[in-house]
Amino acid sequence: MYKKILVPTDASEFSKRALEEAIKIAKITEGEIILVHVVHTPASYWGYALSYGITVNEESLENVGKVALDITLADIDVDVPLNKKIVSGNTVVEIIKEIDKQKIDLVVMGSHGHGFVTGSILGSVSQKILHETKCPVLIVK
Repeated sequence: MYKKILVPTDASEFSKRALEEAIKIAKITEGEIILVHVVHTPASYWGYALSYGITVNEESLENVGKVALDITLADIDVDVPLNKKIVSGNTVVEIIKEIDKQKIDLVVMGSHGHGFVTGSILGSVSQKILHETKCPVLIVK
């Protein structure tokens, strides 16, 4: 049923909890997990690159992504197939792209628990993913 499980991570405790739940599901379904971290770029915020003297090279972005994945995986026993992926851009856009590209069966993600009003104002990533994808989404608090 849930053979391909996507777990977006921002290296928070909420993401770690989501990964732990995804591992439990993957064990039952004999599925695999794709752990993805989206690295922000200046263009991901405004839709174009700014030239205010800020230079970010691909290697730096890759290193930030690796650290986020390592933090998420720290102290978690992963005994199911797991693939790590780092992408750069807008978080919601990139997660939706991965869902479509990887043909994901289930998304498991953490929620920071800001609530409806604050989440609406801040633009909750989990809320946007929930509304913009057709596959099931499990939000772990």
